[in-house]
Amino acid sequence: MEAARALGAGPGTRAVRRRAQLPDLHHAYDLLVGAGRWEPRYSLGTFPLRFPHEEEPDDAGWHIEGSYLPEGESWYFTNLRSRGRALLMLFLFSEVGDEDAPTRIRVGSHLDVPKVLEGYGEEGASGLALAPDLVAASDHRPLTLATGSPGDVFLCHPFLVHAAQPHHGRRPRFMAQPPLMPAAPYELERADGAYSPVEIAIRRGLGRDR
Repeated sequence: MEAARALGAGPGTRAVRRRAQLPDLHHAYDLLVGAGRWEPRYSLGTFPLRFPHEEEPDDAGWHIEGSYLPEGESWYFTNLRSRGRALLMLFLFSEVGDEDAPTRIRVGSHLDVPKVLEGYGEEGASGLALAPDLVAASDHRPLTLATGSPGDVFLCHPFLVHAAQPHHGRRPRFMAQPPLMPAAPYELERADGAYSPVEIAIRRGLGRDR
């Protein structure tokens, strides 16, 4: 069973919103994305909640997050410069163990994705169109689980291949998954060579030196 709800102005909302504005997170954003290259977050968006359930979820396929919706399309797109998303972020608000539907992650898969996206140019492609190639390209990668405790935050490369999974535990899983928005799309050719770690990873995935 899956549910998602956007936070409004109810009790506790301010405390939740402050979670995205912690100085330690801002410092991490600067280190990964680059100072001045990301937009501050004032909310955590929707919360994907999962409850223990016998039925298999229908949204547990491997994917990367889309971040923009071209006119006439029904699936969100992404492109090689990760338009509209600087980082994939997972904010845990409950204990998440191995049986509590932790997000599955293919470690190192962000290096496999650039070659898949390269052929789609600036327009990019939808998650639906990309999925088969993403699954095949990252199939050799080891698996890890986004387990942790309330307050833990995973800051991930936007091209990290990940998936949901069934909830076989006993307690609900509460998690927020907002994007960190870029101030501008990532640049893969900088005259000054001042690439962020995220840009360096994209370039390495394309076979460039750094």
